Amino acid sequence: MNDLTSAGDSPLFDGTSFLNGILGLVDSLLAFYLIVILARVIISWVNPDPYSRIVQILCGLTDPALNAVRRRLPAFFWSAGLDFTPLVLVLLLQVARLFLGSLHL
Repeated sequence: MNDLTSAGDSPLFDGTSFLNGILGLVDSLLAFYLIVILARVIISWVNPDPYSRIVQILCGLTDPALNAVRRRLPAFFWSAGLDFTPLVLVLLLQVARLFLGSLHL
């Protein structure tokens, strides 16, 4: 009997399980990031104190992704008083999560 197999001849280290674990971790991180974006949007509605630690953390986590999306969108998505950039980012992240979900083996 090989050291890497159990009595039932199934490997103790299954690459499929490992891949599913990684995909699950990435999906969880994307879900957490969606919550962070939602918190950023809600806080932006109430005119937050820019020196608040929570606001600084949320902006630090979301600004890089939001700015990257803004650079690729036409100006009417974010310059007319309503910023649709978070909505576009949420849609992109949801598509990524759906894609990851389809990869589960």
